[in-house]
Amino acid sequence: MKTKFRKHRAHNNKSSGHFESTNLSSPDEQNSDLSTDLTMNEKMFREAFESCSDVVFRPISSNPKALLIYIDGLIDTKTLDNVVLAPILYDGNSGDGAAISGQIIQNQLVAVSPIQTVSTINDVTNGILKANVALLVDGENKAIIAGLTGMVNRSVEEPAAEISVRGPRDGFTESLRINTSLIRRRILSPKLKMESIMIGQVSQTDIVIVYIDGIASDSILEEVRNRISRIRIDGVLESGFIEEFIEDSPWSPFPQIQNTERPDIVCASLLEGKVSIIVDNTPFALIVPMTFWTGLQAVEDYYERSIYTTFVRFIRYLLFNIALLFPSLYVALSTFHQQLIPTNLLISITNSREGVPFPTFVETLLMEFMFEGLREAGIRMPKPVGSAVSIVGALVIGQAAVQAGIVSAPVVIVVATTGIASFAIPRYNFGAAYRLLRFPMLILSGLLGFYGIVSGVFLLMIHLLGLRSFGVPYMSPVVPGVPQSLKDVFIRAPRWTMSERPASFSGANENRIPEGQQPGPNRGRAGK
Repeated sequence: MKTKFRKHRAHNNKSSGHFESTNLSSPDEQNSDLSTDLTMNEKMFREAFESCSDVVFRPISSNPKALLIYIDGLIDTKTLDNVVLAPILYDGNSGDGAAISGQIIQNQLVAVSPIQTVSTINDVTNGILKANVALLVDGENKAIIAGLTGMVNRSVEEPAAEISVRGPRDGFTESLRINTSLIRRRILSPKLKMESIMIGQVSQTDIVIVYIDGIASDSILEEVRNRISRIRIDGVLESGFIEEFIEDSPWSPFPQIQNTERPDIVCASLLEGKVSIIVDNTPFALIVPMTFWTGLQAVEDYYERSIYTTFVRFIRYLLFNIALLFPSLYVALSTFHQQLIPTNLLISITNSREGVPFPTFVETLLMEFMFEGLREAGIRMPKPVGSAVSIVGALVIGQAAVQAGIVSAPVVIVVATTGIASFAIPRYNFGAAYRLLRFPMLILSGLLGFYGIVSGVFLLMIHLLGLRSFGVPYMSPVVPGVPQSLKDVFIRAPRWTMSERPASFSGANENRIPEGQQPGPNRGRAGK
């Protein structure tokens, strides 16, 4: 289900004459037609692929002569020998003296799907670079591009970054077609549309915009097309390249585009009216628009029963507030507002700080930096060593720092509790925003106490209320208030009560399920 991205190629041709390809030396050579002289064609392609040792030029002694051009490592050579070369060499040279034209080869001898006939040098070059075989025949001014992809792809595995207790275990890979097939197998409808576009002047990376016709908002879909069509870059190596070009507020610490390795999350988002962007060579798909509450929702929220999910969400919301404010509150209380601390607790904190050379603000800031360093080291180290380094490092350094009198024990407890709370945030990029904001909040509390914390919270709320993702308010459906969409924000209502799609970004088809499907005795025909 690959359709042309409307107006994109025409726009690119107008705005940048050499944007489609940089394989040949000049735009005239790129757009020129093939010659009927095989020797001349071979010379042009050898010049184009000069110093490309992986490009194979394989002449065929047939009647007439032919030439195969492909990239070694991207082609299934066994299929090439059995399906392409064998019919040409044996059937084509049967001894009856009849010349084998390109049309006969295409119709009878090459049993490969897909096949297309092209007539320009640029089309042949792009076909070769996209893991196809180009077949040129002497006397023909057209070439056959045969799809014989033989690249080694990683098998479908469970996503490493989004592990779930309950739910599907398959995740995206680096192959674009495998990823689109994982989505297609879940949504078996012709309304699932996939529009293809190529980005990258040098890399020429395939990107697919995925949406469900009638469910996705037309305005959001058009905005996605416009933002992607404006991208001018030499290469796209990961979906993060695209994300930075199309987000609304690049200087905001909060992500405005969701990324995921899970096809079930993509499908669930498509059914809500969102749009997904699949990029070749990466297992991470993008989903737009993204709201604040999406960053706090885990995949298990929709596979477990609603009562348990609602309870877990309340715990999660409490933990993400701890991850942001706990160190700041401790510094403000112990430095400026000791009268608010119970007497026994205050005496305990004072005794533990005896002999510590640094103020509470400084030692808390130092421990926060140390904790972030241990976390980053654990991520970058090899898996068998990373967890051991982070855990042992935290225990040894924390205990040694307390015994040496450099930091107090309460600070270690506060920093450790904050770190544990930050791990409860389901999405890594969303948790990274809170890790970043924790430091300015800590500085404000160290300078102004509670007044600094309140000021920081107010500034944060002003920023969040003004933030948008593809025109959708970041805090929706809470602000602006959409009552029918609040069933999946602070709580997760039973699925049979969520009859409408989120009004903030759904299209014309707003109804998700018919009403009257509450389960119970003698309710078997309630929804009919």
